[in-house]
Amino acid sequence: MSEYRVHRFDLRMTKDESNLERFLNSLEGDVVSVVPNVTMKAFWVHVINFVYVVERLPEAAPDRVAD
Repeated sequence: MSEYRVHRFDLRMTKDESNLERFLNSLEGDVVSVVPNVTMKAFWVHVINFVYVVERLPEAAPDRVAD
């Protein structure tokens, strides 16, 4: 059975693109989903202020039994 880890990554889309890329590349497992938190500001302007990143952790190798 797979295990998952959820990370919250605060960001400003205009400045943190390289930080997000570095963060995603540093994860141990596979990225399953990136879920943005979209809020509305004045004049119907949509802003993403953080994302949730769901990571599937690598499965541990089964223990080998010595004969």
